[in-house]
Amino acid sequence: MVSHLECARCGNRFEAGKIYNLCACGSPLLVRYHLSKDRGVTVRKGLLQGPHNLWRYREVLPVTRDSSIVSLGEGFTPLLHADRLGKKLGLAHLYFKNEAVNPTGSFKDRGMALAVSMARELGITKLAAPSAGNAAGALAAYAAKAGMKATVFMPESTPLANRLECSLAGAEVVLVAGSIKDCGRVLRERTAAEGYFDVSTLREPYRVEGKKTMAYEIYEQLGGHLPDAMIYPTGGGTGLIGMWKAFAEMAELGWIGGEQPRMFSVQATGCAPMVRAFESNSEKAEEWQNPATVASGLRVPSAIGDFLILRALYESSGAALAVEDAAMLEAVRELAETEGLITSPEGGATLAALKRLVADGVLKGTETVVLFLTATGYKYLEVLQTLATNKSA
Repeated sequence: MVSHLECARCGNRFEAGKIYNLCACGSPLLVRYHLSKDRGVTVRKGLLQGPHNLWRYREVLPVTRDSSIVSLGEGFTPLLHADRLGKKLGLAHLYFKNEAVNPTGSFKDRGMALAVSMARELGITKLAAPSAGNAAGALAAYAAKAGMKATVFMPESTPLANRLECSLAGAEVVLVAGSIKDCGRVLRERTAAEGYFDVSTLREPYRVEGKKTMAYEIYEQLGGHLPDAMIYPTGGGTGLIGMWKAFAEMAELGWIGGEQPRMFSVQATGCAPMVRAFESNSEKAEEWQNPATVASGLRVPSAIGDFLILRALYESSGAALAVEDAAMLEAVRELAETEGLITSPEGGATLAALKRLVADGVLKGTETVVLFLTATGYKYLEVLQTLATNKSA
């Protein structure tokens, strides 16, 4: 049950059940719940009867009415043991969280399922978001399911598959010159005049609630344990922030003690604001100028939740690291050849980062490690074509 909403920076509290974007201080709002060890027993019992999707965690989600739920069967994605690749790398306990099997092919479905469901509950009918690709597709799909109007603002460089899926689902597609930041600027200019509700990353409180369910699933899939390390591709960082929030909730529920995974944030060398901030021990990340990377989901020059991402890295004794496009694409090929998974460049980035962490001695090889394959590679046909062409040559 929701207690209240709370500003992640200044701590101001907000009454649940009302429409919000950001706090007056310009920071994201987070949902807080009535949690206790007794409540933890109730939630755990509910898992045994819950559906095999993210709504099995309904007790720690903000939707209050069944009629509000907009679902396409998202969540409870496989946690796959990487037998062959793990043996090759000397990692006996290597796992992939395969988010490609979500309804629109990416982890963005989790957040949009919650955002659209809460929009329905709050009486909102027009939604808009900027996106480098997969979030737009998810918004278009869930808005279509809910009978809502959606407008997505996408960089002109967005992969064709992402643009087509949005149009097919009935969303208005607005292509913008520049990066996702430019898309956000155009969105906010139009929102004021046209009455859309902005569901941009962390500019509303509920997408993060959907993303946090990845942590609950991994805990359950590992038999009530957490991994030692999680390696996560980071653009806006909603998933990393959400999972860190979930660990705190698990502790309040009495499911875990003080143990938490080390969180590793992966970016591209052509757009690495979090890496630069982490290396200078900063509390915020300055905007990255002229972002450039083949991984469209990592082409995010600034993140409104930068301080929350960095907080999770510092508190977990984790790190932020950047990988070259060539390394992440080679990792996409290696994942396909060893484990049969066709992942996105962002997913490939996690394997490239893992190799660096092992080579540098940050990870010893005995740890349980989870890599997040955040989207299917089948949406990145231009990338796949390049890899196939290079191989045949």
